[in-house]
Formats: sequence, C-alpha cells, structure tokens
Amino acid sequence: MSSDSVPAMAATPSPNSDAPSMTTPSTTTKQATALHFIENPEHVPADANIPDNYVSYTLKHQKSLPPVTWENFVDELNWLHVAILGLTPIIGFVGAILTPFRWQTALWSVLYYYMTGLGITAGYHRLWAHRSYNASRPLQYFLALSGAGAVEGSIRWWARGHRAHHRYTDTDLDPYNAHKGLWWSHIGWMILKPRRKPGVADVSDLSKNDIVKWQHRHYLKLVFIMGIFFPTLVAGFGWGDWMGGYVYSGVLRLVFVHHSTFCVNSLAHWLGETPFDDKHTPRDHMITALVTIGEGYHNFHHQFPMDYRNAIKWYQYDPTKWFIWVCQQIGLASHLKTFPENEVRKGQLTMQLKRLRETQELLSWPSDNSHLPVISWESYQAQAKTRPLICVGGFIHDVANFLDEHPGGRHLLTKNIGKDATTAFFGGVYDHSNAAHNLLAMKRVGVLHGGSPHGLEDKMIPPSQRLRVARYNEMGASGYSSAALSDGEGLLG
Repeated sequence: MSSDSVPAMAATPSPNSDAPSMTTPSTTTKQATALHFIENPEHVPADANIPDNYVSYTLKHQKSLPPVTWENFVDELNWLHVAILGLTPIIGFVGAILTPFRWQTALWSVLYYYMTGLGITAGYHRLWAHRSYNASRPLQYFLALSGAGAVEGSIRWWARGHRAHHRYTDTDLDPYNAHKGLWWSHIGWMILKPRRKPGVADVSDLSKNDIVKWQHRHYLKLVFIMGIFFPTLVAGFGWGDWMGGYVYSGVLRLVFVHHSTFCVNSLAHWLGETPFDDKHTPRDHMITALVTIGEGYHNFHHQFPMDYRNAIKWYQYDPTKWFIWVCQQIGLASHLKTFPENEVRKGQLTMQLKRLRETQELLSWPSDNSHLPVISWESYQAQAKTRPLICVGGFIHDVANFLDEHPGGRHLLTKNIGKDATTAFFGGVYDHSNAAHNLLAMKRVGVLHGGSPHGLEDKMIPPSQRLRVARYNEMGASGYSSAALSDGEGLLG
C-alpha cells in the first residue's frame, strides 16, 4: 500500500469532552483503516451492531404472538391480504364464466404474466434484493412498474423480507420459514399475522435509490394502474376486448403471478434435490423452475445468492437469466455477477461425496491390519494344515467358503494352501480383476509378520478402498497401521 492511501493516525479529542482522548495510535489506526473502506462512515446500517448470537438471543427474549387456534383464527387474519388473495380468484373465475376468451387476449395475458413476473424475479429479487447486476434507469423503471403490476408489495418491503429470509433461512426469524409447512410458506405467512417480527435486515441501499423511493411513495396508485387498468386498456384499445382484458389479463393473470412467485417460497423448499448443499431446505427442480419463471433452481440460489443466474446449465429453464443477459447485450444491464466456477463445483463435489459416503456406509468392508492378528510364517503354515488358508500380499485369507466358487476351479486354490500365492494372484497365473481383489480382501483373517513383499505395498489396499470417502477425523489416521504380534493366538482369536 502506498503512503498516500494510509489514513491519518492522529487522534482527535471529542469537541464535547474536557477529558483528553483515551484513543491510542494503534486503535486510531484500526478505526481509521476501517473507515477507509466504508463508503459513508457516518451511516450505520440497521444490522451493523447486532450481536453474534442474535438469532438465539432474539428467539429467547422476543415474545411471539400466541399460536393460531380455531378460537382466535378470525382475529389473527391479515384482512388486507385476505381480500387481495381471496377476492381476485373469485372475481377472476366468475368473470371467466361470463366472458369469452379471445385469442388476442390470451396472448396478451401470457405476455403480461411474463412482464409482471419478471418485474419480481429480475427486478425485486435478483436486482434489488440480491444486487446481482446493475440496471440502467430505463430498465429500473420498467422493472419497478412491472413489479407493481404483480401486486406483491413495494420493492423496499419485498426486499426487506427476502433478505431476512436468506439471512435466517428455516428459523423463526425467517418470514416464510419452510419448516412450518408448505401451506405456511406458500400463503399462510401473508394471510395470518406473523407470530414474531422477521429478523433484522438492512435495506439502506434501497432507501437511497430514487426509483425505489418513487415506487414506494406511489405504490398504491401504481398497483391499480399496472395491475388492472393498464392490461385492460391494452386489450380494450387494441382489439375491443375490455371485459376480457380486465378478467384475463388483469385479474386472472394476477392470480397466476401471485401463486407462481409464491411457489419460490414453498415448492422450491419442498420439491427436488440438493446438489449444492443440504444444510437448509432449498431445492432444485425443473417443475418449480417452470412455474416460477426460472426461480426453481433454488438450492443453487441459496448457496450463491449474488449470482444473477439460478440455472447454470444451458438447457435448464431460467428465462429470468436469459432476460438479464439480453438486457446486458443491448446495454440496459451491466456487471452481471457470477460465483467462481471453481467454488460452484466444490459445492457439487461435496454433495456428490456425501451421497457416495452414504452409499459406502451401507457396504461391508474388509478388516485392515490394525484389527487383525499378526501371524508368523511358521504359525501360518501350521494352521493351514487344518484350515484352507492362503497368503496373498502380506495378508492371510480363509477361502473355505470360496473353494467351490472359484472360477478357475477348486484345485487352483487348494494347491496354494499354506503357501504365498502373491505372484500367482497378481498375474503369475492370472491378473485378477478389481472384483476379485475386493472379494479376496473380505476374506482376511490375519497379517503375515513381515508384511507385504517389497514392491507390492500399494496392492495391499483393494481397489474399492483406494477412493474410499473418508471423514475429516479419519484423515490423520492410517487404516493400515501395524498391530501387535500375536503368534500365540489362532487366527480366529
């Protein structure tokens, strides 16, 4: 670092204090250095001073509302949300019975569904909640207006709840905690009063955005204009279908947009796989992606929330990603963030290894020489007179139950009883397959004193174990450590 970039180290006494400053040069340096990296040193974010044990402390000390029961159910309803989410499908379905569905209106309804849906997915979610790319002012206005047409709250309100969801996923400070059930995470958290306040999340960056502030200030007017009036006017002036525009492009389209985006909180935490991490509930599934305009690869998103993509493979359905990319190509978006590919692949590998480990735990594995008696050559030969024992690669094997199963015939085994068949096994007679190596290892009953013949140490480990997935606490211990000499004992202990 150049000397020009080092902040001043002089301590400045407080103008309101008569006492001399107690700040030492070292602490002043730390504070000044910290301020050097803060865009606005005077601004204190809402979550700047929360304690390290914030979640547990809050759950312990913040009193929640009593549980919802049949007796208090009506009193606990959020009637504004009940009206919005309950009346729109009723009005829409009744209107659909009375109103013909014209093809022009059908196309416009689908188009406007995607426009308002992208207002949420590309705007509210990936741009403002996660800051995964930069948008030009025209694009921001388009997304702010389209998002208002989805009638899901203002940008600031929506992003504040969503940031809390990511920070406190699956806890009681998560507004749509998936552990409370599919119904709760889909719609219950909106139609019932929350049992406790969501965890703190800073949205000061959005409070500085003039477009976000404009939308928040005029949100109620924008809801009616973009949610109902605009789609109705397009159909009415465009092809004379005023009633169809209102019913299909306005009301029913709104119902579909609602439940499409609600599925991100519910279905995406319930259906699918966890290819990147299984610590929390988010999952990846194509069906969820289809009904959420590309937000269905939710396990990836919760692992790498600042990435502008949800789907990373070219064939996965993510129109929101494609929309953002196209906006970049035409100069409306820039600085599209992607998580380092190396780290993404680490996440995938971690889960693949975990799945392999789970499969591995279901299998039986051979004993290694830390669990087997060590037998001298003389003792081995003596015991081989009463049992079919064969030495291969420094291990003594009991082949009693394999004599009649050996593909080459019983005689190839019996002639090596009491002998060292290492050369024969490793290609002298036949270069045995991996399956034969693995099976032979399961028949170990002892370790020959002196170990494996020189040059064959690597063959002591059967192929199935060479890539065996080890836990972190197994990494420092060898599975092939020496055992105590036990010549006086038989191989059966």
